[in-house]
Amino acid sequence: MLSNFSVISIMVLTILTVFLVVLPLLLPPLPPPPLVLLFVPVLIMAVLILLAFSPLSQFPDMVVTPV
Repeated sequence: MLSNFSVISIMVLTILTVFLVVLPLLLPPLPPPPLVLLFVPVLIMAVLILLAFSPLSQFPDMVVTPV
């Protein structure tokens, strides 16, 4: 498995892991975000669901057959 990664990429991933473990212990806690920002992921998911189930108007006569 180590042959798939170079030494530099393993070092970068190790340093990032150390930062993710150590920095939350050193930095003060952040205040909670505004309520409007908490709805951004919900709105993104709603738009993606609407796009997924909306009819395809570019190709109205397109027939999809399974192979």
